[in-house]
Amino acid sequence: MSSSRTSTIFTVAAVTVLGGLVAYAVYFDYRRRNDVDFRKKLRKEKKKVTKETQQAQAKAEAASEVNPVEIKAALLKIREEDLPATPEQKEAFFITQIQIGEQLAQKGPAWYLQAAIAFFRALRVYPSPVELIMMLQSSLPAPIFKTFMELVNADVSVPLSEKKDEKDEEPTEEFVGVALVLGYYDHFPAKRMNVSVQSGPAQGNQVAKKILVAEKDYEPGEVIYEENPVVVALDADLEGKGIHCSYCFITIPEGESVSAAHDKLGSVYCSEDCRDRASVAWQNILFGLEPVLPPELDQGMGELTTEQRDKAQVPFVEYMKTQKQAHLLAARVAAKQIAHETAKLLPSRTGTVVEELRAIADGKDQYNIGDHIERLRLVNGEVASEEVKLLGAVMGSALPGLEQSVQEERQAALIGKMEYNAIGVVIGEGRDDRPVSSDRPEELERTRTPYGTARQVGCGIYLVSAYIAHSCDPNTRPTFPDGKNTLHLIATKRIEKGDELTMAWVDVSRGEDEDAGLARRRRRIELARGWRFKCECAKCIAEVIAEEEKEKEEADLNVQGDESKVENFMRHEKLPGEGMGPD
Repeated sequence: MSSSRTSTIFTVAAVTVLGGLVAYAVYFDYRRRNDVDFRKKLRKEKKKVTKETQQAQAKAEAASEVNPVEIKAALLKIREEDLPATPEQKEAFFITQIQIGEQLAQKGPAWYLQAAIAFFRALRVYPSPVELIMMLQSSLPAPIFKTFMELVNADVSVPLSEKKDEKDEEPTEEFVGVALVLGYYDHFPAKRMNVSVQSGPAQGNQVAKKILVAEKDYEPGEVIYEENPVVVALDADLEGKGIHCSYCFITIPEGESVSAAHDKLGSVYCSEDCRDRASVAWQNILFGLEPVLPPELDQGMGELTTEQRDKAQVPFVEYMKTQKQAHLLAARVAAKQIAHETAKLLPSRTGTVVEELRAIADGKDQYNIGDHIERLRLVNGEVASEEVKLLGAVMGSALPGLEQSVQEERQAALIGKMEYNAIGVVIGEGRDDRPVSSDRPEELERTRTPYGTARQVGCGIYLVSAYIAHSCDPNTRPTFPDGKNTLHLIATKRIEKGDELTMAWVDVSRGEDEDAGLARRRRRIELARGWRFKCECAKCIAEVIAEEEKEKEEADLNVQGDESKVENFMRHEKLPGEGMGPD
């Protein structure tokens, strides 16, 4: 059998009836990210290993050395084993191997190699290696983890031609990607952008924020980098009006808009290219009726699901029209992950979504959109059970089996990430005709933009720029000089290599009727309401003259420190050179 294909392709029962193939990675990755019970089961096994094996760690160090010959022999034997075929079988296999590894670990150093082999077998069916490896690193005795990692590294380096009867087999995608996943921030952001992600100052008992740092000097006015959004949402009052392209946001000349058949959202585009890119990335699965799978895999299934999709999309569209744009962005993130995983099934591994994600991380398409999004900070998002039900129906009607992926907890977290990280796209001097919301001030939708959310035409998620911290006296400014949503980050001050990059998330200018104190209070309240943190940048601290005034302001803010966070399973991820383990 081909381990590369069987590790990434499976047939969901409901889809098998229709004769279609679906990506195992889509199903399992969504299950891993969204299924609360599944994650609890994994954590439970992790805790058992931690409790019962760490006591013997120090004593076992010297007695558990495994030589390279044994590692190679074990690997070649494992490569001959067939992997389970269905998602359910793979999940059962995974749990069984974790339990076997736990039991063998208790027997002492003589069994450590076999324990490591069991954990390695579990890794073979787990499509997100970084999460499992980090969990094992922080819970296994050091000798077992060392042997486990030697197996992982050998799986990449030992020629597959040494495996019996499969001399022409390619390496499995999971293990070619292990080294890449372990070094995520070695590949992201792409080196061409001349910036890097580093750890910021410690914040008490919180995980230190990751910040964006310049990797070269810049003069005021220089373009630091250009970045395209990974998902976008045109402002609701502009959607379908034929004024702006729903994909790139450029102004469309009258009478020249392009539309898509069966698009229930009514989106229009400036060109067929933008229409097709949007359709492949998210629009079709959420609002269209064209087949979701590539033609090579669809096998006529798409035609059989049209009626069901149409029925599911109608109430979903009506509901989404009543929600803030963060909800639409979150749905599009989910849809785009499906698009990426299904495109990766093709032997050529090509397509606009694959090419886009390769460009984000130095040509490495092992990182899907979920790998990028899960590292972003978030505020507590909220989602109604009705929305979860409607989105699940849309997903399941498009690709049966995916309705299981839409879980309330995960969708709320995703919305919280969209709310925290979305950047407003303001073209030129911005618009002045955006409808005034009737929401209370603390409930207004806000996006990061120094020009004010009211002037944007839409918003997007920019994976690199999401790491730019706020400052009321920033050293960069996001601009959109070509009239599209491609972000050009401009230096506003001299920046030296190693300097942190900052931008204003809100309008920090002083109004004609504002003094310094009123302007400061306005922007700090807006930051607290939108992103749940007290701004203590150098400008704010310098402007606070009376301690009494500061105490009054902080009482008004109603937040303690910075309340944004990363998801629990990402708290232990380290940057290059920081080592591994829990914070």
